[in-house]
Amino acid sequence: LFRSIAQGALDAGISGIYAYPGTPSTEITEFVQNSKQAFENNVRCNWSANEKTALETALGMSYAGKRAMVCMKHVGLNVAADPFMNSAITGANGGMIVVAADDPSMHSSQNEQDSRFFGKFAMIPILEPANQQEAYDMVLYGFDLSEKFKIPVLLRIPTRLAHSRSGVERQATRSQNKLTLPENLRQFVLLPAYARKRYNNLLNEQAKYNQESENSRFNQYVEGEDKSKGIIVCGIAYYYLVENYPDRIVPFPVIKIGQYPLPQKMIERMLKECSAILVLEDGYPFVEEMLTGFLTEKGKITGRLDGTIPRDGELNPNIVAAALGMEESVGIDIPALMVNRPPSLCVSCPHIDSFIAINEVMAAFSKGRVFSDIGCYTLGALQPFETINSCVDMGASITMAKGAADAGLVPSIAVIGDS
Repeated sequence: LFRSIAQGALDAGISGIYAYPGTPSTEITEFVQNSKQAFENNVRCNWSANEKTALETALGMSYAGKRAMVCMKHVGLNVAADPFMNSAITGANGGMIVVAADDPSMHSSQNEQDSRFFGKFAMIPILEPANQQEAYDMVLYGFDLSEKFKIPVLLRIPTRLAHSRSGVERQATRSQNKLTLPENLRQFVLLPAYARKRYNNLLNEQAKYNQESENSRFNQYVEGEDKSKGIIVCGIAYYYLVENYPDRIVPFPVIKIGQYPLPQKMIERMLKECSAILVLEDGYPFVEEMLTGFLTEKGKITGRLDGTIPRDGELNPNIVAAALGMEESVGIDIPALMVNRPPSLCVSCPHIDSFIAINEVMAAFSKGRVFSDIGCYTLGALQPFETINSCVDMGASITMAKGAADAGLVPSIAVIGDS
């Protein structure tokens, strides 16, 4: 399977693949390192110090408009959780796929955690192939999906599938993207004022991700005459099911899941048609737990999902009162003379001189070349400096600058210091 993913990435026109080794994901990067196609097209292919820096470097390449892939095993996603979660809010520019290789039964791992929960937690699209051809096709589709919605995409594979083989029909090779910076040079700056807008954008996009899953060719409703049971299968579990039937025809209705969020209309149809539901999935009861939401009568459970409580922001007494149907208390308006004062660097802070110097040096180049990370120096994104173009997570300035430079954005500057 790893060959399918690696070849799919090369045929999709990636410019870089970054990874930290971990079975069963290691072979994806090794295949690219030994690929003549990758060498001839100057595809960057590096081992990183850890999964966090690998993901940040791929994010830097995506920032520069090029397609990038980052690979790790499921526990590696813990190490990369900081930039992974924040990349869902920054979004992508060039297509970006995160490959997480899960290890049910812990063949070579310390736990069985299911990476789909990370994808759901981040609220990004998830792809889960059932076979090698789907894995190849999903990579090309995943880059299209990523660039369509400007969002990273998670590709989840289990050990059993990763260590299996099959022939794959390839598609025409695509050209690499041109160097293109984000239209909004504040897209990757997660200062609270910007991050709130980006988070609201992520929330507003959820309906589009749901619609994409409903129409995805990787999600199928297979008719069955016996409606006493309906079966929902995820990824490779589909083949565990059909192998029990010599003619490969399952008598029950089957929903084959390859793309998340779950296709709600398909599931609602099965719940209406079938007396009982069996869920087959390799890993945690991810879909099974979510089915409780579909099984509940509409209006019976209220909260953040149905809009009774806002999806974003803190709770307060007024929000709770409104949810309970009680009268909201109205406070005193803040006088107009109380004008917001944005934060600023301290008087005589050495970062002031640094940003002034950087602006003078970079005046000869196009904008969008200075990368930062967490710390008070992220105020360099604001007036009067407007120097920095990223603020994703701790340490990401150096690695994002490296990825952007790999993509051809030379020079790229990294700003890192106190926090």
